[in-house]
Amino acid sequence: MSPEQPTLVCLGKVLGPVLPAWQTPPRVGCFSHMSNFVPHPLDDRPPPLEELSHPERPQDPETNFVINEILQVAVNTVGEEASHQEHPRGVQQVVITAIRATDLTLGLRRIPAGFHVVVKADGIECQTSNKPVHVDQVVVEWNEQILLPCEPSSLVRVSVYASFELDPMLCHGEVLRTFNISVGELLDRSEKSPIIFRAKQHEVVSSYTSLFMKVEQRCSDENADAVVCPHTTLTSGDMDLSVLETDTGHRLLAQYRRMKDNGDLDQSIKHFERALDFFPVEHPCRPAALFNLATAKFVSHQAIGTYLDLDIPITLFEDALEFRPDGHADRPITQLHLAIALLFRFAKQGSETDADAAEELLSDVLDVCHSNSHIYRAALLAIDTFALHGAGGKGGRDLDQKQPTAFMIPLSPDQLARRVEWCSYRDDSRELDEVISLHYDALRYYGTMHDCREQLQCNLGVMLYIRYNRRGNNQDLDEAITRLREALDVSSVGRAHRSKSSNNLANMLYTRFQHRGNDQDLDDAIMLHRDALTLHSVGHPDRSSSLSNLGSVLYIRFQHRGNDQDLDDAIKLYRDALALRPLRDNDQDSYEAIMLHRGVLASRPVGHPDRLKSLYNLGTALFTCFQHRGNHQDLDEAIMHLRAAVYLLFPRSGLDGTGEDTDSQTAAMHHLKAAANVVSAGLLPRLQASLRWARDADQHSHDTALEAYANSMQLLDAFMSATASVSSRHSVLKKFSNRLAMDAASCALRSGDVCRAVELLEQGRTVIWSQMTQIRTPLDNLQDRGDHAVALMKKFKELNSLLDTLPTNHPERTPGVDVDAEAIRSRPLDAEASRVVEKIRKIEGFSRFLLPPLFSYLQYAACDGPVVVLVASKSSCDAIIVPHNQPPMNIKLRINLEKLQHLVVKLQRASQPQAAPKPAPETTPKSAPKSTHLPLMKALTELWDDVVRPVVDNLGGFAPPGSRIWWCPSGAFNFLPLHAAGAYRRGGQLLSKLYISSYTPSLTALIRARRSHDRSLPVSFVAIGQNHPPGHKIPLAGVEPELDLVRDLLPPPPTVSFTKIMSVDATKSRASRALRDNTWIHFACHGTQNFDEPFDSAFLMRDQPLSLLDISQMDLSRHEFAFLSACETAVGNPHTPDEVIHLAASLQFAGIKSVVGTLWEVNDDTVQHLVKAFYNKFCGDGKMDSKRAARALHRAVQSLASDKDLDMPLDQRIVFMHVGI
Repeated sequence: MSPEQPTLVCLGKVLGPVLPAWQTPPRVGCFSHMSNFVPHPLDDRPPPLEELSHPERPQDPETNFVINEILQVAVNTVGEEASHQEHPRGVQQVVITAIRATDLTLGLRRIPAGFHVVVKADGIECQTSNKPVHVDQVVVEWNEQILLPCEPSSLVRVSVYASFELDPMLCHGEVLRTFNISVGELLDRSEKSPIIFRAKQHEVVSSYTSLFMKVEQRCSDENADAVVCPHTTLTSGDMDLSVLETDTGHRLLAQYRRMKDNGDLDQSIKHFERALDFFPVEHPCRPAALFNLATAKFVSHQAIGTYLDLDIPITLFEDALEFRPDGHADRPITQLHLAIALLFRFAKQGSETDADAAEELLSDVLDVCHSNSHIYRAALLAIDTFALHGAGGKGGRDLDQKQPTAFMIPLSPDQLARRVEWCSYRDDSRELDEVISLHYDALRYYGTMHDCREQLQCNLGVMLYIRYNRRGNNQDLDEAITRLREALDVSSVGRAHRSKSSNNLANMLYTRFQHRGNDQDLDDAIMLHRDALTLHSVGHPDRSSSLSNLGSVLYIRFQHRGNDQDLDDAIKLYRDALALRPLRDNDQDSYEAIMLHRGVLASRPVGHPDRLKSLYNLGTALFTCFQHRGNHQDLDEAIMHLRAAVYLLFPRSGLDGTGEDTDSQTAAMHHLKAAANVVSAGLLPRLQASLRWARDADQHSHDTALEAYANSMQLLDAFMSATASVSSRHSVLKKFSNRLAMDAASCALRSGDVCRAVELLEQGRTVIWSQMTQIRTPLDNLQDRGDHAVALMKKFKELNSLLDTLPTNHPERTPGVDVDAEAIRSRPLDAEASRVVEKIRKIEGFSRFLLPPLFSYLQYAACDGPVVVLVASKSSCDAIIVPHNQPPMNIKLRINLEKLQHLVVKLQRASQPQAAPKPAPETTPKSAPKSTHLPLMKALTELWDDVVRPVVDNLGGFAPPGSRIWWCPSGAFNFLPLHAAGAYRRGGQLLSKLYISSYTPSLTALIRARRSHDRSLPVSFVAIGQNHPPGHKIPLAGVEPELDLVRDLLPPPPTVSFTKIMSVDATKSRASRALRDNTWIHFACHGTQNFDEPFDSAFLMRDQPLSLLDISQMDLSRHEFAFLSACETAVGNPHTPDEVIHLAASLQFAGIKSVVGTLWEVNDDTVQHLVKAFYNKFCGDGKMDSKRAARALHRAVQSLASDKDLDMPLDQRIVFMHVGI
């Protein structure tokens, strides 16, 4: 059975079934209360039916609403069976008798003083009174009669405005919605459904704001006195122009808030300035004109960000306040804006006078305003924000970003829920960011005890999760989980939406488990799915989905840990879920499903990572419909869509490699490339698409293959960077890139680009090591680039020191909240480090800082001798000789990948005969009997003939006999004793007779090891021996004599300062400390290699193992040498052959320049003889130089091999190898 992943379901929608990977998950819905329609008390008609909106259509930018707006018209007819089409005698007037609006305040980008409606017909304009509203006031009602023309064809223009002053009101204010309708159509609507208006682009006000207009037909003499008089024509030309200038200023300012075009803002200011010029000092409208100009100037400061600009709006606000004394209706809103401007200046300049003045103003606002007013809430928000950011005066930038919410009224929770649903269907990054920002604004606006906070937290979590899936930002996933946890903390157990919140949080935790490998996330996800199932009791419509979700995560945990109980539980849950899903035979359901799938497919254009799923879903739905109805048209269309899906999944149709259908090849690669570059899809889908692109392009020899490989490695590196723990990074490598780097290099070699092959191999291999060690990159060269460069160097070191202290792995039962806290703590550090890196790259000579190295840089690895890079791929096996100052040479080897893998097995069996019955752990391994020498010699001869000899034949121009060479193997080559290859027959050549071999896990590691170091420092040498680790009954008898031998062979003090740590003293903590404090190390102990979790490979100490992960987290960049007298310290991991993961490599990546390790088990006799011979050759003359280690090891082995009295077995003579300089 294949595991099925839980799918995200947003609040308010039924939790959908767990779908296979090729199916489309259910649409994301939201948590909302649909209560915006407010009917007239006397109207018993049902609510209006809403017309479906089409968000993909072009939209009018001149309005402020979100999805649609309802205009409901109620008509009371006076007279007998009156009809507007044939007006009965005596009916001479059509009158609007009442206007009622809902949710006008929500979503405004400015705090209004009031609202009014303007009705214009036949050139006559009538305006209602200006009415203020409170936060919780849903309905605004005007019971004011407005006379309309009697002619049905007469056009009526209705506009709803927000004003920013109450008395006197200057001009109209900011228009919220304007629409045109004829008198006849108004009357027609009395018997039909209401008018519904389309959404407009960039709208931010209520998505379901309704405007209810009550219209009557009556005789001209009825209630004539109550009719609103039309505006009289202004006699003053200046007043007329001032109104025009002010209206234009408001319109442009609102347009700037939507479009962020600074040109609109500048023009708005100019119009407000012209309007102010019309009003002398004593004019009653001057305060309003001053206030409008001050507001626009303050917005301009926010756009530009210089504190000098603040003096102007503050002065204007102060002037306006002087004209609005205590008791004036508009004094509180003026005080609010002036206080906020003063707080901004305080944040910039730190003047306590500004802070005190702002505090006094805000206190006055709170004293005179109703606690439910928007001005009161905004004042509280300003105080809260000031308390958070104003204390030290260094939060000015943050204040700029957060404080504007004090001028705004956020969308309601229901409106935000609709925006969430809208966003979930559209790939619009700007809209998604806006919705998330609006949720944060709303959470700051509504207090911690407000009933809507749970809903806001849940939907914010959903939006952050959607953004994480589209962009792959790890911070969004952590924040989404935090928000959902907070929502559940305040949600009561019986809350209707708790089960949906639990499911959402469980799915997010499961996603994080997939990416980071923290088992606690998986356990928490299972617990939450159990909670959701408890809430979905027998008979609940969502019980089947909950059963399926819980079964899925239990099955995943079974795969991860192998607990049979999890598997049994998962099977039972799946069966129970299936039993609750009866078969249905409903043509209407099939038709609706097809229509939905068509809509989803239309929203996923070519290149979208989920287009394949939509094609598959639509095809299967059409085929199901054909099975039920027998319509062959459905069958033909189903085949077409399924064929397209298969084409995307396996672009093979017509791709037989003959080149007959190059158009099909190009089209297929175009689709895959497009999918790999859809940034909003998220890193994981892009990586999957890119890997498939690379695989298929390589298989069909398409000219985009090399580009696909490079793109895949770049995405892999980004994806790995977002993966928290080292163990989960290793899991990612096993899953996605078992041979990626080798295949990429092979592709480059086939295209003839040898330099690019080396670059790709270096970039794609040792990914984990590169990411772990790049934060320790030395920056000493920056010291000569001026004070700015030195400051950047110090900042980089400081940040990376902090990052280096963060845990790379979390213990298995680490609480999820602790993991979240750790991730949150690292976010600003990561972001700041990235900014510092970008600045360093702008310094001359550092443009490639922490970027994949170019070949010209990698050649420096060969400054002391050529490096032979070995590439093993399915297409070919190659050797690349990298010299220091010459072009690289590519050598095609005779061996293929299958034969190479067989050779690895032969050598392992021949060199480790004890692999049959292995000796007990506490015994010393015995060397191979002489009868086994023949198989080993045959295997080494095959290695010589097929791999090493072709290289040696071409080394003459790069390295003279007797000099040093370095091997940089990849893939299966990592498991071969290349240094021991030779023709083991009479007169045959041996590599060891021709060259001195060393190894390096990567060219970059060798370059790092070659960096200059201060050899004048005293040699601090520590010998660490552990002869009796836990689990081993019999002590290793040769450990302590070995350490004493090393001490005797080293130069005496003061040349060498020697420390011995032995037996009970050799604990993990003591060994770790000694490893950090001494630059020369000798280990004598048991070593273990863990292939399942290679970073758990370790030296066994007295209490706990000193693991490879522990070592990799140390900075040993000043260390010179390590001798590893332990078994299997230089054996790689067959599961990730691209990544060299063993103890010797970990020491070199951590910074040690020269390391001697072992390929397999070594016996005590070999160690005693080899240690004595090695240290005699290494420092017998009293000099300590780590660069002499390779030659000393080479000569020691040669001397032991020629010692006929010793007769050391071949497998023990070749067991030691050298890594590094």
